[in-house]
Amino acid sequence: MMRLLLFFGTNIAILLVLSVSMSLLGFEPYMASQGVDLNLQALLVMAAVFGMGGSLISLLVSKWMAKRATGARVIERPSNADEAWLVETVRRQAEKAGIGMPEVAIYDSPEMNAFATGANRNSALVAVSTGLLHGMRRDEVEAVLGHEVSHVANGDMVTLALIQGVVNTFVIFLSRVVGHFVDRVLLRNERGHGPGFWIATIVAELVLGVLASMIVAWFSRRREFRADAGGAGLAGTRSMVGALRRLQQGAQGGLPDQLAAFGISGGVGGSLARLFMSHPPIEERIAALEQASGGR
Repeated sequence: MMRLLLFFGTNIAILLVLSVSMSLLGFEPYMASQGVDLNLQALLVMAAVFGMGGSLISLLVSKWMAKRATGARVIERPSNADEAWLVETVRRQAEKAGIGMPEVAIYDSPEMNAFATGANRNSALVAVSTGLLHGMRRDEVEAVLGHEVSHVANGDMVTLALIQGVVNTFVIFLSRVVGHFVDRVLLRNERGHGPGFWIATIVAELVLGVLASMIVAWFSRRREFRADAGGAGLAGTRSMVGALRRLQQGAQGGLPDQLAAFGISGGVGGSLARLFMSHPPIEERIAALEQASGGR
């Protein structure tokens, strides 16, 4: 609940900061002097409704979407020893991390991966692939579960949605400001929105969208380091490093695009692609864990 309040509070703060900044810069009076009737406050509200609203809706339905997208089966009653061990391990780690018991699920995929999602840290979902269960030792699976439980405890799903909503708001707002400026000031269109507005808005959205994606990806990479450290704290550094090495050697991925940032594996690409990766390269994650543990 507190993080959802933070979500809305940050949204309001963004509106106030943008509104005050535009007023201090004298942008609205300048546009008015050019014959442009642009209501920045109304535009800000519209941008926030679409930018933040989309992220909030995605967050609220994230568990439902994840189950449908992966076919994950929630373990209501363990049917074998492996399922019982999974549920008990997550229960123990959740208690240690100070969060409510997440739903525990398994989804069918040959790739080694796992993810956590949910709008509430006390009512989240932790799911692992069959490929991960078959391809890792139990202590390594425990480390992966600790990684995902740490994501939940850190509130990473809510924070990532918050950041996505903030950058969406900026993109929507600034692209339309650019569109108005080009259409009315540069092209001197005096009626409605001419082609210049739409073309400039689309181009600005594309450029700003790329920059926004880089910001979201940067935060996503930071949270992976924190979750790795959390997994090491819950299951041991050696087990966490072992799990990452296993991921490095085996088949990774296997998650739908909308869930890729929430999986434990990822981070493959060249120097430019690194700017858009949701996960750091595994060798960097291993190095960070070994450095934090003093090489033990």
